[in-house]
Amino acid sequence: MGALSGRRIVVPETREIEVLAGMLERHGAVVVRCPLVAIRDAADPAPILAWLERFVTDPPDDLILFTGEGLQRLQKLAGSAGLSERFVATLARVRKITRGPKPARRLRELGLKPDLPVDPPTTAGIIACLRGEDLAGHRVGVQLYPDNPHTELLEFLGHAADSVDPVLPYAYASAAEEARVVEVIEAMAAGDIDLIAFTSAPQLRRLRAVARARDCEAALGDGFAKTKIAAVGPVVAAAIEAAGGTVAIAPADNFHMRPMVNAIVEALG
Repeated sequence: MGALSGRRIVVPETREIEVLAGMLERHGAVVVRCPLVAIRDAADPAPILAWLERFVTDPPDDLILFTGEGLQRLQKLAGSAGLSERFVATLARVRKITRGPKPARRLRELGLKPDLPVDPPTTAGIIACLRGEDLAGHRVGVQLYPDNPHTELLEFLGHAADSVDPVLPYAYASAAEEARVVEVIEAMAAGDIDLIAFTSAPQLRRLRAVARARDCEAALGDGFAKTKIAAVGPVVAAAIEAAGGTVAIAPADNFHMRPMVNAIVEALG
């Protein structure tokens, strides 16, 4: 009997759904899989290719990396354009500012490492970190991610640095059928789910969008009230609060899936 034996836990993760599900199932949980967000290539690669050309021919001083997925997509597109070696060589020369563990892990896979890891790993954390840096005369590249305009960061960099060159290398696509999402909302509202474990803010946006489209926002509110909610880190926790939920479980200072699972086991076991 595991510590989570019989506990019904919703996993809305998409990219690593089986990894997270497996961690929970090893502790005896009954995992309800509900992938909410899929990732796809940007519809138009031309602006990204143009950014890559600028990056390798006239590198910025700094590069802010928000996500490991973004860095991987840039590397893949650079390879298809015959720029792979130049891209990695340029990455080695610029100062790499990373938000969280995933871009740092991708850098290590390339034989590189972050020059300025941000703590806490949030947009506000990036701004706070860079306020202590002299960016006068600096040109800054920024790898963005979808569904977030990053207005505050880009405005800050626009004032603090000489120039800012953002790139958005991928897009989100809704992957789950709405009917499956509604089933999960109704199960939460009925009190049939012990916990839902969120690992990204887009999961919350997708969940709320389906609730609006299928006229079950009240049920989602009831579900949030009856179901414990876990967040992998502060960005996700903020999205949960904005959606009307309350975070009951979160890792204290290590924002990965395994620490989140450990926190879940400690709280529910």
